[in-house]
Amino acid sequence: MKFFLFKKKHKIWEKFYAKDKRNVDMPEESMYEFLYNQNEYRMRNTALNYFGRKTTYQELFDEIDLCAKAMKSQGIRKGDVVSICLPNVPESIIVFYAVSKIGAVANMIHPLSAEEEIKQSIVDTKSVMLFTINFNYKKVNNILSETNLYKTILISPRDSMPKPMSTIYYLLEDRKVKLPKSNESFMFYKDFRDKGKNYNRDVLNPTKWNDAAVILHSGGTSGTPKSIVLSNGNINVVIGQARIALPENDDRDSMLGILPMFHCFGLVECTHYPLSIGATLILIPKFDAGRFDKILRQYKPTIIPGVPTLFEALIGNKHMEDIDLSNVKYVVSGGDSLNEEKNLAVNEFLKKHNCRHGVVQGYGMTETSGGCIFSTTASYTLGSVGIPLPGNDMKIVNPDTKEEVDIGQVGEILISGPSVMMGYLNDEKATNEVLEKDKDGKIWVHSGDLGYMDKNGCLFFVQRLKRLIISSGYNVYPSHIEEVLNKHPAILNSCVVGVPHPYKVQVPKAYVVLKSEYKENMKLKAEIKEYCEKNLSKYMIPKEFVYRESLPKTMIGKVDYKQLEKENKK
Repeated sequence: MKFFLFKKKHKIWEKFYAKDKRNVDMPEESMYEFLYNQNEYRMRNTALNYFGRKTTYQELFDEIDLCAKAMKSQGIRKGDVVSICLPNVPESIIVFYAVSKIGAVANMIHPLSAEEEIKQSIVDTKSVMLFTINFNYKKVNNILSETNLYKTILISPRDSMPKPMSTIYYLLEDRKVKLPKSNESFMFYKDFRDKGKNYNRDVLNPTKWNDAAVILHSGGTSGTPKSIVLSNGNINVVIGQARIALPENDDRDSMLGILPMFHCFGLVECTHYPLSIGATLILIPKFDAGRFDKILRQYKPTIIPGVPTLFEALIGNKHMEDIDLSNVKYVVSGGDSLNEEKNLAVNEFLKKHNCRHGVVQGYGMTETSGGCIFSTTASYTLGSVGIPLPGNDMKIVNPDTKEEVDIGQVGEILISGPSVMMGYLNDEKATNEVLEKDKDGKIWVHSGDLGYMDKNGCLFFVQRLKRLIISSGYNVYPSHIEEVLNKHPAILNSCVVGVPHPYKVQVPKAYVVLKSEYKENMKLKAEIKEYCEKNLSKYMIPKEFVYRESLPKTMIGKVDYKQLEKENKK
């Protein structure tokens, strides 16, 4: 790859923004207050569409208030941590903003997390209440005694479905789930909600810009799982930035809500953003690539955000031939980079189906509250992930010397701006390793990613410094899977690499060396797989296990994972 060097100019990308749009001035409000104040005069607009059941903004705020009162009636106070372990159902949004309204902190957990992961997240964050999907009852019940949970609220996907669909869902799914009667530890959402009806005191407890609001979970820039603390200001400012980057969007729009709220892109850009501009959020709790055409026909969204695998499903669906996308304003790709070849393929598909624009990319991390770089219409360059959003700064440095490199030269991407995280929860050392203060007092976050900037200030992502697998837009950390595998009594050593997958882009593949006293057999293989299912999230479980006598080593004796990666490219 050849790169051309140009003399750098400070914030050369700012030419793509009007002079009065180069910074964002946001009010000192909590996420709830910001959401309410932005929609005070749009209460009749449809906020949510869940399988055809529509919720207005007035109805949404009424439900948020009822949920907030129910929390207060159960003793939740300002600063308490409330865990939310839900897919994209209306209750996930209601609970999230109710937590914000009373000044508590929302801890977002993947609903398909393993039992041990759920426990660890609850313990590490000192959560006092948990809202989870009903099929997680058994997992939660198993770990309850090891946590400080005061109450767990069980929610079914059918709770907010239209009645006929709710009945069908019960017959097909819910009646298979063994659940308790409401007791001191567990309560169904309907019963919990009723607790708010008799609570007559005001529950709004305003929090400030720099107050912690959300805890999200990611691998950090090192690949080791981290709990990332974001403030109200971190998240709200991204909405102000997005309004400038996406000027065509307004309260007449509708966004496809496929990306989940436990994912930063799903929470900030795909939930808080559309609701903050008064648009309609179309909630899809479980995405089925084979039904993508039906979703587009039924809901006719004007904004389609997604990860690269979603767009592969878009162009690979055989029922898309007569789909008309002329109503679509923006198709936004995030969560992973869309290479030039796929970018062109998606653009060709969109053009063929009458979409006015091609797919635009963004770049960000949980540490920057999601997107911090975005391909605006003015700056769009094929292959680029965009320019810094208003108020953000970017520089490319030599990973070894930390010195800034010239334009066109590859180095580590560093980001600065108002959306940079507060830090990693209970991990000052890791926080200080990632956040760096320069001589002017500006805080920069080290991304752990390599890229370069062109003469216009557009960023081109090259590859990751850290060892990471992106599967369906989710970060999968090989070192974490290996750590879990190596704790199994039969396993001496393991190495996990990402291998190509036709739909998910990559999936983890595990190479395992057994201890000498264990022999490879069907029973042991089944036991190891079951062990993974209990201790790893579904998307982290290796799709293939290869048993070997030994693993390749580097010159200094480390497991040579690069050699195994090469073997899978042959």
